[in-house]
Amino acid sequence: MQYLLSVVHDQASLADPDEEAAIDVFNDRLRAEGHWVFGGGLGIPDNATVIDSRGAEAVITDGPFVESKEFLAGFWIIEAPDLDVALKLATEGSKACNRKIEVRPFLDE
Repeated sequence: MQYLLSVVHDQASLADPDEEAAIDVFNDRLRAEGHWVFGGGLGIPDNATVIDSRGAEAVITDGPFVESKEFLAGFWIIEAPDLDVALKLATEGSKACNRKIEVRPFLDE
């Protein structure tokens, strides 16, 4: 089963060199153990663009979708046999990046 590990942060700062090194080690471990699907860090919310095409014309807005103290700073998509393994990996990822992690399973189709 695949899980989204969302990195939640509350400051506009990027990872410091020690955090980057720990994230690299964690990423290497995910790859070596067959859990890695995809992952990456994201720019700060101020650099976001929101597109809403629900109406007759698309509305394009600069800035984040919602005003919030916390935002999505990055993510991993992992493969894990069950939620317990995903939670264990998320705990290790949180320690590596020094940020909170939200774990959500992808829906089966």
